[in-house]
Amino acid sequence: MGTSKRTQGKSTDAALAEQLIAGTQKHFTTASPLAFASASFTPAQIETSLQTLATLRNGVDDARTALEAKLAAEKDQAAALVAFMRAFVQFVQATFAKSPDILADFGLKPRKARAPLTVEQQAAAAAKRKATRAARGTKGAKQKAGITGSVTGVVIIPVTAAQPAAAVETSGTSAPAITAGATTATPPRS
Repeated sequence: MGTSKRTQGKSTDAALAEQLIAGTQKHFTTASPLAFASASFTPAQIETSLQTLATLRNGVDDARTALEAKLAAEKDQAAALVAFMRAFVQFVQATFAKSPDILADFGLKPRKARAPLTVEQQAAAAAKRKATRAARGTKGAKQKAGITGSVTGVVIIPVTAAQPAAAVETSGTSAPAITAGATTATPPRS
């Protein structure tokens, strides 16, 4: 995740506060109260206020870093864990399908029983299935079994290991002979 300008500014403020603490300890340890911002402050009060700012900012930065790490871990592991949980839910529902009180112990509700279709609904579903099959051109197993293709003029030439490199003539056919290492183009299907 990128850092916004606002966050960078706050981190810069925390770093500056720590530098100001170091400078105050070095140059104002023996000074009397310092007057600024319409008030007077002792060096100890200044150090305490600046340290509070730095501590708060660093705490926020640490929390943000921890949050980003936890979000990354969740992103890496959540998909597999959610899939595992769903599989377990299905297992529990299948195991205790007839016991709604046990399902409630798992925080699950029993599956609703499927309501039987009325005669009108069955007729509408059958008509819809028929219309869908007609629109898609799908066929059943019996209709597909009646469809066959026809192939004519296939010549098979056996290939043996001792075949010479020259063209071999086949008796009584006009199919081209295949020589060893040669390639032939196949004609398009009709």
